[in-house]
Amino acid sequence: MPLLLAPWTRLSVLVVLLVAAGVCVLLYEPQRILSEGWPPGLPVGTAVLLFAAAYGVCAAAFVPRPLLNLAAGAVFGTQFGLVAAVGGTVLGAGIAFGLGRILGQEALRPFLRGRWLQAADGQLSRHGFRSMLAVRLFPGMPFVVANYCAAVSRCGWGPFLLATAIGVVPNTTAYVVAGASATSPGSPAFLISFGFIVVSVVGAGVVAWLKRHRFAPPRNQAPVPEPVPQHPPVVSAASHGP
Repeated sequence: MPLLLAPWTRLSVLVVLLVAAGVCVLLYEPQRILSEGWPPGLPVGTAVLLFAAAYGVCAAAFVPRPLLNLAAGAVFGTQFGLVAAVGGTVLGAGIAFGLGRILGQEALRPFLRGRWLQAADGQLSRHGFRSMLAVRLFPGMPFVVANYCAAVSRCGWGPFLLATAIGVVPNTTAYVVAGASATSPGSPAFLISFGFIVVSVVGAGVVAWLKRHRFAPPRNQAPVPEPVPQHPPVVSAASHGP
C-alpha cells in the first residue's frame, strides 16, 4: 500500500493516463462525435448536458478546445452552444486539475527551482484567481498545460474554477458564434467572431513579447549560495570545573 501512495508511483499513473488519452485522440478523433448532432427527440437540456460532459472528457484528453467550441456552435447554435462549451470547459479543467493535484503535485514540486518556474508557482499560489483569469483571457498557453501547471502549484480549487468559468467566455463565444454561422462565412456574425479570434491571438502574442523580460533569468549573475545551518556549540563536560 505505501508503494501505491508514493508520489512517483502516482506520477507514473498520471503519465500513463495522459499518453493513453493522447493515443485515443489520435486514433479515434472523439471530437467528430460531438459534431454529428443528437437524436431529434432528445430534449435540448439533456442534449446540452450530455454534450458538456463529453466536451469535458475530450478537453481533458487533449482535444483542442477550438474544435470543440466550433462543434458546440454548429450543433446547438450560439446560446445553447455557449452554455455547453463553457460548462464543458470548466468540467475538463476540473478533471485535469484534479488528476494533476492528486497524482503529480508531490512528485513535481521539488523540481520548481528555476526562476521561471518559481515565479509562475508564486503567482499561481498567491494570486490564483487573478493569474488564472489572465491566462484564460489571453489564450497564449495551451489549455491542458495551464491546468496542470495550476495543479502543481498551490492554487485553490475555487479560484481556479471560477477564473476558468469567467475567463474563457469571450474567446469561447467567438468560436461558438463562428461555428453557428459557419454555413454563411460572409455574414457579419462570422466576420466579427473571426476578427475577434485573430485579434485575441495577436494580442496574446504581443503581451507575451512585452512581458518576456519579467521572468527572464538575469545575465552574469552568480548563484546565491545556500545558507549554512548554524549549530549551537557543543560544550563538553571537561570544559566545566569540578
